[in-house]
Amino acid sequence: MFDRRRLLGASLAATALSASGIRIAFASPVTDKRLVVAILRGAVDGLTAVPPIGDPDYAKIRGSLAIAQTAALPLDTTFGLHPAFAQLHEMWVAKQLVVFHAIASPYRERSHFDGQAALETGGAKPDGFRDGWLNRALPGAGLADNGRALAVAETAPLILLGKSRAATWMPEILPSADEDFLERVRALYAHDPILGRSLSQALKTEASARAAMDDPSTAPSAAPVAGAMTENTGMAMNGQRPAAGLASLTALASGAGKLLAAPDGPRVAVLDFSGWDTHVAEGTTDGTLARRIAALDAALGALKTALGPTWKDTAVIVATEFGRTVAPNGSGGTDHGTGTVAFLLGGSVAGGQVRATWGGLKPAELYQARDLQPHADIRSLFKAGLTDHLTVPRKDLEKTVFPDSSASPPMQGLFVA
Repeated sequence: MFDRRRLLGASLAATALSASGIRIAFASPVTDKRLVVAILRGAVDGLTAVPPIGDPDYAKIRGSLAIAQTAALPLDTTFGLHPAFAQLHEMWVAKQLVVFHAIASPYRERSHFDGQAALETGGAKPDGFRDGWLNRALPGAGLADNGRALAVAETAPLILLGKSRAATWMPEILPSADEDFLERVRALYAHDPILGRSLSQALKTEASARAAMDDPSTAPSAAPVAGAMTENTGMAMNGQRPAAGLASLTALASGAGKLLAAPDGPRVAVLDFSGWDTHVAEGTTDGTLARRIAALDAALGALKTALGPTWKDTAVIVATEFGRTVAPNGSGGTDHGTGTVAFLLGGSVAGGQVRATWGGLKPAELYQARDLQPHADIRSLFKAGLTDHLTVPRKDLEKTVFPDSSASPPMQGLFVA
């Protein structure tokens, strides 16, 4: 129980941290490994992000939405990357990228809300758990109770909700507290063994974040897009997303990277990239989806740059709730589907691989005669990242983190020895 002094002190410190936009205070690190999970909300069209240019049925069934073989960045004889993934392709060449295709969570319906719930809770059903799989994995990684998990968001997403503590960070809209005020708070808690240390760590973290946001080298390069979107589902209104939303991804990823790179910074982070619901005017090498891919590519490149030497200890998993229909709809877009793509990148990754069991695009091979048939459970990728990278014990994966996934063991050979 707090005595009166500690209760008053905690209240004042919370006010000070809130006024300066600070929400993070970390204890000593337990691992040098970093794991980042980037969620692409809205359901990515995997057949455009990673076009199967070597499939003889691809151009015919995709029609006006097919990526030309000459435009795709080459991966192997079957697959290429969308041409806007320039930095991801550089990582592929450097053997720091693994591409997954025909992959999905166990969810087989087409609701954004339920699909994202299944992706983030890790259950076979969207309502199977009330907490996130990444939160449940933190104790096994030694990261449960020391603020080592970070959400780049106003509030922690479902994947990080649970018993373990997670911090949040976003740049503040309101002005930061001035230095005179912060100096008074420092003096007030200079001799407090709990609040003094927490305040000091929080101020260092905020300074690092502010430096990342102010660094000219992190300035956004994505083309502006007009319109508006709904934050929670990732669904775009009028088929567009606001310019600030796309452009800010690079700065946010860079800020997260600099926080992760700090010796006493977080070890796990979650990034949210919304706006992938391309029902209308999806486009190919330009258009709605191409702009989102370019923004994602720039953000992931900025994350790598900001991590610096820490990149060698980092793995980034990029996932989405489900895919899109194989055939275009009547509005030049695609509707909600099933199988899709995922990415694993980083300096700890055994890259230069495409992991895909490819059944093809003939009508008889599709899921319910309309969607790409998934042949891999994305939880197998998540498990590999946890056990082979963060060294979460295998027994924790099967008992606590993904208890209903025994048929989907961790993928092998994804990380350097």
